[in-house]
Amino acid sequence: MADLEGTKVAHDYYTDVPFANNKPFYVKGANNLDWGMKKHLSNIFDETSGNTVMFAFDHGYFMGSAAGLERLDLVVPRLLPNIDVLMGTRGAIRSCVPAAGRKGIALRATSGSSMLDEDLSHEVLAVDIEDVIRMNADCMAVQTFIGAEGQLSSLDNLSKAVNLGTRYSIPTMGVVAVGKQMERTDRFFKLATRIVAELGANIIKTYYCENFEEVVSACPVPIVVAGGKKLPEKEALELAYQSISRGARGVDMGRNIFQSENPVEMSAAVRKIVHEGFSGEEAYEFYQDLIHI
Repeated sequence: MADLEGTKVAHDYYTDVPFANNKPFYVKGANNLDWGMKKHLSNIFDETSGNTVMFAFDHGYFMGSAAGLERLDLVVPRLLPNIDVLMGTRGAIRSCVPAAGRKGIALRATSGSSMLDEDLSHEVLAVDIEDVIRMNADCMAVQTFIGAEGQLSSLDNLSKAVNLGTRYSIPTMGVVAVGKQMERTDRFFKLATRIVAELGANIIKTYYCENFEEVVSACPVPIVVAGGKKLPEKEALELAYQSISRGARGVDMGRNIFQSENPVEMSAAVRKIVHEGFSGEEAYEFYQDLIHI
């Protein structure tokens, strides 16, 4: 039996203090989700800024050895201090990402396409929910193709992922793909992001466009902006700034980090925009200072 000598006997129930755990949850559209969902979302979005820096390195699932990602085991660990969430496939994460650390995991859950295909819009839900749980993933990333030939099957994949994720309290991130034949207009992105959110996605990954603040306003869950094709560093940082300043809750940079001549410094500059409110110009000056140290 425990020694009770010296144990505090008097009780203080703070009857004059209201219950403390009664604040609304800080992630958009997540206030009515259960505790497990909120916990995963808190691993993705910083509680102070409300934003996230994602690093996408899932390109190999359809491109093979993408330039800059030939050695994931060397690239990823160098970037970890500046990244909040790692977005990759289960094979790449298991084989090349250190298990130590507290980084969020956005697990690529769909596949089936490759660069050899004429139409990349036909994918399947390729990861069992049991494996998502085993990997302790914080969300499942599901590619969606609005307006493409594979729209029905991709939205079916999304719906199945949402159903499974809800059952086990794991969020789903709907990734809005833009094929060669699809328009990159605010009209399209308002339609696509709203459809994906209405089907139950907890996060939307999409592209920046004109009138982006209207896209954000019409979407009931957080939007994370994709970096897209490789841009000059100054342009990529300006893209990040414009996205955050117009309502995005994060950026998911891939090629604009791993194909940069200075990927570590580039990721640090992106972080300054997302979490510290730097402008694109300020972040570029910060980047320049780092590479000239």
